[in-house]
Amino acid sequence: MIYEEILKAKKQQRKQLFVLVDPDKTGHLENILQQPEHELPDAFLVGGTLLEENNTQAVVEFIKKACRKPVILFPGNPSQLCSNADGLLLLSLISGRNPELLIGQHVLAAPLIHKSKLEVISVGYILMDSGKPTAVSYMSNTVPIPADKPQIAAATALAGTQLGLKCIYLEGGSGGQQHPSTEVIKAVRAFIDTPLLVGGGITTPEQARNICKAGADILVGGTIFEHEPNLVAEFIRAIRPL
Repeated sequence: MIYEEILKAKKQQRKQLFVLVDPDKTGHLENILQQPEHELPDAFLVGGTLLEENNTQAVVEFIKKACRKPVILFPGNPSQLCSNADGLLLLSLISGRNPELLIGQHVLAAPLIHKSKLEVISVGYILMDSGKPTAVSYMSNTVPIPADKPQIAAATALAGTQLGLKCIYLEGGSGGQQHPSTEVIKAVRAFIDTPLLVGGGITTPEQARNICKAGADILVGGTIFEHEPNLVAEFIRAIRPL
């Protein structure tokens, strides 16, 4: 079970790296999958905010044929669901006030998810200001939490765990100018004991290490690996052991 492995790694204080793959941008994927097993990420996330072509199922199949790492859906909307993945991050955008992304889209997807064999992991998705507008903020019609308000992020994360969400995901948005700050991560970590994912705007192994030292359990990288796929191994070395 994916979630059990996440909890096991957290208990062992073993930081994890998840690589986020946009199905429209897969030119780097073969390069990553050709690496030795110990230089592969702990899991692959597949999905995007807006897809020109819905290649999700094909991308999931490609990854699963190449390695034994879990492939987890990270869907921007119900149309990106497919049954050949191992699991699903069921995201609730708890930092915003758009009811469609708190429960509306979930209702539409629920029958499809119920019929699938996907392992469902409920996630409280918190969008932080990353220094510029991102596709996530525009498409979700929500305002990110200000980067200098760690107390708001912490209270939002706490509310998410009190609602029963299994994980919290702090996100700066794809291509953001800055990642969620270590101050925000420390504040959230002090309020919650559930697994904490952090992604968006992370561009160097040093940043990855500092984010994990601040309290992140899982580092999520996407855009940087599209441009420099060989950095995956460097990120892994940077966060293990801490």
